[in-house]
Amino acid sequence: MRTRSLAALSVAALSAVLLAGCSTPADPDAEPTPSASAALDLCDAQVASGAATESVTVEGEIGQKSSATFTAPLEVTELQSTVVSEGSGDPVSSGDLVTYALSAFSADTGEELASMGYADSPLLPQQISAESPLGQMFGCATPGTRVVAAFPATEQGAGEVYIIDLIDVVPTAATGEEQEPVDGMPTVELADDGQPSVTLPDGDMPTEFQKATLKKGDGAVVEPGDQVLVQYHGVSWNSGEVFDESWGGAPFPFTVGSGVVQGFSDAVTGETVGSQVIAVLPPSAAYGEGEINEADLKGQTLVFVVDIIAAAPAAQ
Repeated sequence: MRTRSLAALSVAALSAVLLAGCSTPADPDAEPTPSASAALDLCDAQVASGAATESVTVEGEIGQKSSATFTAPLEVTELQSTVVSEGSGDPVSSGDLVTYALSAFSADTGEELASMGYADSPLLPQQISAESPLGQMFGCATPGTRVVAAFPATEQGAGEVYIIDLIDVVPTAATGEEQEPVDGMPTVELADDGQPSVTLPDGDMPTEFQKATLKKGDGAVVEPGDQVLVQYHGVSWNSGEVFDESWGGAPFPFTVGSGVVQGFSDAVTGETVGSQVIAVLPPSAAYGEGEINEADLKGQTLVFVVDIIAAAPAAQ
């Protein structure tokens, strides 16, 4: 973990989003969000500064693509992180969703390898923890902090140098303005942390796809092909039971129109970031018609409450 490139991890994460495919929208076996006790370890997770990172000169504003100047080849024997500029506000905690941006450079030649997370190439937020590369770079830093990180060479490639900006902490639930409920749709109640619970109405199950906006966010409109990060809560109308949800674990990233059932993509398409929607998926918009069963949800009518946390345009 401590010798893997953050840029490589980011590319892998984006590839996983593009190729995501599972029988339900998220992995029900995903590990839960780190507990409060784990948050105490985040401050200790930051790796030490070193000669390699301290030799790098950085030019540019926080949140904007910047340059790294150093004498190449730069000898990097271990993972290092040096704080270039400290942010302000409350320190991040383990499990927080954070936005970040980075520029990567070859430690051998000094040439720029890639940049991502800036206005022209936004990244989805990621959870920070003591085990994550971001946690190892920043520890419990404050938003607005910039570090220079250096990774030693591996069997996969030469050493690399990064300028990494910890931009902000983002909400883990929809923050939009509450909307009037729609008659005939299931009703939703929210816990203090935003986790929803669903009450199904009396009467026959719908036979066509339906959705309603419960909270209206003021962010970008979600388009087909976008990468999105959501929280979701799924209930079977047939049994009344919760069959899957992201709450209690990590928010779920996916590409609209790929790797999830059609109705799940339709639920977020045309909605704005910060919104919460409820969608009713008949079998034709979910896992198909057939004999009703619990194993693969075939034949079942599903209800999803989806909080749209972030979106990024499809990679060009």
